[in-house]
Amino acid sequence: MTAIQASSTTIRAAFERQRRVISAVILRNIRTRFFGHGLGYFIAVGWPVSHILVLILIFTFTGRAPPYGDSVVLFIATGTVPFMVFSYLSRFMMVNLLSTKPLLGLPEVKMLDVLIAGAVLEVVTSGLVITIMLMLGLAFDIPIMPQDIATAFGALGAAILLGCGMGVVNSVIMAITPMWMTGYSLLVIAIWASSGVVFVPDMIPDPYRSYLAYNPALQIVEWMRSAYYHGYGQLVLDKPYTISFGAVCLVGGLLLEKLSRGYILSAR
Repeated sequence: MTAIQASSTTIRAAFERQRRVISAVILRNIRTRFFGHGLGYFIAVGWPVSHILVLILIFTFTGRAPPYGDSVVLFIATGTVPFMVFSYLSRFMMVNLLSTKPLLGLPEVKMLDVLIAGAVLEVVTSGLVITIMLMLGLAFDIPIMPQDIATAFGALGAAILLGCGMGVVNSVIMAITPMWMTGYSLLVIAIWASSGVVFVPDMIPDPYRSYLAYNPALQIVEWMRSAYYHGYGQLVLDKPYTISFGAVCLVGGLLLEKLSRGYILSAR
């Protein structure tokens, strides 16, 4: 019994250590993201909101009809929000690792702690952005609530899984090859253009529609819109593929981190 109690105490102490380290890294990332001050974090929240509003304004003032449904605002928001959750997680986990890399010299700070801290911070940021969009929708009497709430939460969960998986993979590659951050930032533009944020994939003829369906970012956009539009995405949406892709990225990224940990620490 004494041995079991000692083991339990050791495990609790390890979890408490990791919790303190992750909390400290999160607070550091909040303070250093913009202007070296915690208030700069409001920009981190306002930036994606401004992206969504700019797209909505472009569609509205150019007089373009929504590609699907009756509301331009709803169509753009349902495409941009899940893509934003994925893309910000997959990119800013790299940024957080780069800014926190000097801390890896401390024995208490592990690379996994930094990755978890980056993921938690971006998930919280995305949650705040979604909350702001819901409040704006209610304020301007826009029907922003989904018809199927469970499906909407499933889409957000898939976006988080995919973003975390790609974020871990990107972070490890960036730690080995810093130029990858620039390369992935350019790649995100191509991913966005083919993700269905501003068009309806089901209207694309085959075989191009089938090619686009391999883009997991398109899948999370279709998943989210299926929560708002009945029957949307029937020709493209593949939920098992999306979840499997995200899970493979996450597990593969963690394995890659473990295998390359020694090289990354020696090269910092």
